[in-house]
Amino acid sequence: MRPLAAIVSGLAVAALAAAGGYWLGSRGAASPAADSGGSVASTTGETSAAGRKEPRILYYRNPMGLPDTSPVPKKDSMGMDYIPVREGEDDADPAAAGQLRISTEKVQKLGVRSEAVQLRALDRTLRAAGRIEPDERRVHAIAPRFEGYVERLYVNVSGQPVARGQPLFEVYSPELVAAQREYAIAAQGVESLHDGSDSARSGMQELAAASLSRLRNWGVAEDQLAALARSGDARRTISFRSPVAGIVTEKKAVQGMRFMPGETLYQVTDLSSVWVIADVFEQDIALVRTGGKARVTINAHPGKHFEGVVAYVYPTLNAETRTVPVRIELANPGLLLKPSMFAQVELPLAARAAVPSVPVSAVIDSGTRQIVLIRQAEGRFEPRAVRLGVRSDDYVEVLAGVSEGEQVVVAANFLIDAESNLRAAVAGLGPTADGAAGKASERGDGGRPANKGAGHRGEGTVDSVDAPAATVTLRHGPIDSLKWPAMTMPFKLANQSLLQGLQPGGRIAFDFVERQPGEWVITAHRPLPAGQDAGAAAATGNPHAGH
Repeated sequence: MRPLAAIVSGLAVAALAAAGGYWLGSRGAASPAADSGGSVASTTGETSAAGRKEPRILYYRNPMGLPDTSPVPKKDSMGMDYIPVREGEDDADPAAAGQLRISTEKVQKLGVRSEAVQLRALDRTLRAAGRIEPDERRVHAIAPRFEGYVERLYVNVSGQPVARGQPLFEVYSPELVAAQREYAIAAQGVESLHDGSDSARSGMQELAAASLSRLRNWGVAEDQLAALARSGDARRTISFRSPVAGIVTEKKAVQGMRFMPGETLYQVTDLSSVWVIADVFEQDIALVRTGGKARVTINAHPGKHFEGVVAYVYPTLNAETRTVPVRIELANPGLLLKPSMFAQVELPLAARAAVPSVPVSAVIDSGTRQIVLIRQAEGRFEPRAVRLGVRSDDYVEVLAGVSEGEQVVVAANFLIDAESNLRAAVAGLGPTADGAAGKASERGDGGRPANKGAGHRGEGTVDSVDAPAATVTLRHGPIDSLKWPAMTMPFKLANQSLLQGLQPGGRIAFDFVERQPGEWVITAHRPLPAGQDAGAAAATGNPHAGH
């Protein structure tokens, strides 16, 4: 019996051990599920696997900022995931209408950086394209003043450098030979009448002086005239010499050719100093002053700079390029600058006084208005329309819209645009008491009336609310900015948080924009005080289902 009892006891212990192992195994297998459940619960406000409590997800919004939300994760038409909006990220505070709110964690991930509006002296450099041209005052044409023939060429190629006084060519002219003989005879007559009467000697001297004047007017050099006076022999040919040291930029003379009076046979240009004609755009020409410094670079000599002076601003405008020519004079050592070369011109412009300015990266330019993001608090940003002035390379003057010391976003502002519904907030910008910035926001750039993208305001009574579709039907009064009469029509809501405070029969004041043609979106609303009849005008209007 004892062996049998021992066997039974052993079997019982083995069974208990197997049961304990199964229980421990089931507890171990359940751990991942518990962890998984914790992870899922983290999206609904429970503690995550890392032990940190995450805010509950309210809804998912369109990644492109469109007024489209979803209670569950989804993708848009381009395959982009909708962005979850958690508690604390969606701002339904009426006092914060028109502001953007992003969680601190996302602000850090986006790399948002802000900088204070400061007074700066905006030194800037005006850049323009230019071309090298010869100095027109240093261009000389060699054109005989009599008829003749080219007898001999000393300089027979264009582009050849010549020195001052260097012979260029010899010519033969019957008229020139006759004039030389006339002068020689007159000079000899003056000598022969040395002891003659005064009247005869005076007449011969006048004849000699007239002959000499004719030769000088024809361009005969003084040394050649002196040799003619000494010898009395007329030369068959005469040489023409270069009047300056320079480069032969044009050569028309051909040996043996006949030329007429005034015909240009050579052109010699002194290139020791040249012009740069810079094309300055119309909007910048008022900043250019005569006598200002200029810095010129050319592609042929990278790294080498040429300093010049603005000599003249032309009074004409090129209608095709909308540019004004500006002439810059500069020395040309070594003849490195050659006519027709392209040049890059920099005109330093000194600032007149310190002005409020922000970095260029802080401005979001939509084409019709300029926006900056003001950092109001941690994770809270306010889009604000500004009016800009002159620009430097890194900063831009702000004429209206911000005050000195305010923090403007200078990095990741476009990411904030993508991360939040910036368009709706910007469209909701209305008139403020701050002055010019609010007025510019209300009227649009340049004082023009607000366009379709601008914000509008109205008052009305809530007729019905469709929470899943995020739409509300209002009986509103006349909208002066759109010239609408009182009517009943549906509106979309920019986000789900705007559903709060909307009850049928409630009277509200609301801001709205036209997101797409015929699609009107409410960006903010606030209740009206009791006793103010917002829908009185709407009650007498003809309701309809849309606009």
